[in-house]
Amino acid sequence: MGGVAALAREAGHRVTGCDAGVYPPMSDQLRSLGIDLIEGYGAEQLSLQADVWVIGNVVSRARLSDGTARYPLMEAILDEGLAYTSGPQWLSERVLQGRHVLAVAGTHGKTTTSSMLAWVLEHAGLTPGFLIGGVPTNFGISARLGEGPYFVIEADEYDTAFFDKRSKFVHYRPRTAVLNNLEFDHADIFDDLAAIERQFHHLVRTVPSAGRVIVNGLEESLARVLHMGCWSEVRSFGAAVSDFSAQGEPDSFDVMERGLKVAHLDWGIGGVHNQLNALAAIAAAQHVGITPEASALALGAFQNVKRRMEVRGAVNGVVVYDDFAHHPTAMHTTIDGLRRKVGSARILAVFEPRSNTMKLGAMKAQLPWSLEQADLSFCHSGGLGWDASAVLSPMGNKASIAGNIEQLVQQVTQAARPGDHILCMSNGGFGDIHAKLLTALARN
Repeated sequence: MGGVAALAREAGHRVTGCDAGVYPPMSDQLRSLGIDLIEGYGAEQLSLQADVWVIGNVVSRARLSDGTARYPLMEAILDEGLAYTSGPQWLSERVLQGRHVLAVAGTHGKTTTSSMLAWVLEHAGLTPGFLIGGVPTNFGISARLGEGPYFVIEADEYDTAFFDKRSKFVHYRPRTAVLNNLEFDHADIFDDLAAIERQFHHLVRTVPSAGRVIVNGLEESLARVLHMGCWSEVRSFGAAVSDFSAQGEPDSFDVMERGLKVAHLDWGIGGVHNQLNALAAIAAAQHVGITPEASALALGAFQNVKRRMEVRGAVNGVVVYDDFAHHPTAMHTTIDGLRRKVGSARILAVFEPRSNTMKLGAMKAQLPWSLEQADLSFCHSGGLGWDASAVLSPMGNKASIAGNIEQLVQQVTQAARPGDHILCMSNGGFGDIHAKLLTALARN
């Protein structure tokens, strides 16, 4: 929604927004664009007299225990009969119509792959528009209208709004669709993996016959999606028999197209998951006329995304990282990428199960596996409806539990020693734990 607000502002509209607990980097970006941020959802905001209210999917008709509305502003909008729409619908009608949309979908890697793809198009001189759920370092912003026909968008399968339960990505109508991977997630709105696969097939249905669907050849779930029907050209990546594959280490590899070397990529980004993200971006860029060699050259200058293995500081030989990983698979691949980078140095994984899926406990059994390559793990258990101690008990003394941020910081700083790498993983602000850790480490 922050990116939608940025696009509306760039298009010449006066924009305000409200949320609860706004945090950087998005809050800083919005304020720098002159977009006023209002804390909370009070009905007094009707005095803004907006021409249209663009509703994010966090908003619902929920009631608090005392019977009052959780989102009184939404209730007032409905009572007054004011104009409102969803973010994806506004984008579809005001930004994407008539453009060549390149949409990146998947359980993991959407933000990074979208950022890579936008940068490849930028490097080729195409000046694309984009909307990304993070801040790509190469651009310093998460969204812009761009020039010309191309628009790159991070395509999320989460539902659109309380009044539109379709996945957001069905509004985008891409000509180039990347299906990066597909696992069970969003347990608050999907009953099982099959329900998510059905939504992905709805996306495939919107791609024109002249379009291209780019699919991860390692994913059985995506094979099932395409088996439901596909009416566009399909290109695959990842597997040895895919159209695009890689030979070499994740930070230096040959790009192979149908068995022939077409490019080589040297970059400072590790992790097998990022190698796959790069192949997806290369395949998507080829659909708009950019050669794999040109894409690899651009990716060699790619600087990743904020909150993707972002170094927040180093104190007394201890490095502190911030990463957005929150699904067990993402946590596992993130730790694996750091392990490949730091070798035998100790990794201290600090995480909070903050997403709706994790809070519900749908993925809790996978946590010990997701943390297996960390030397020590520290879990913030506040707000969970399940027993983190019991779930992590197979890890023995390699796992610690804390009910609040202060206790968590104390546990980590007492365990840390020079040469350690502290990896903080959350899809939220995590109580500014990175700064608190750096302060505590300096004091100690």
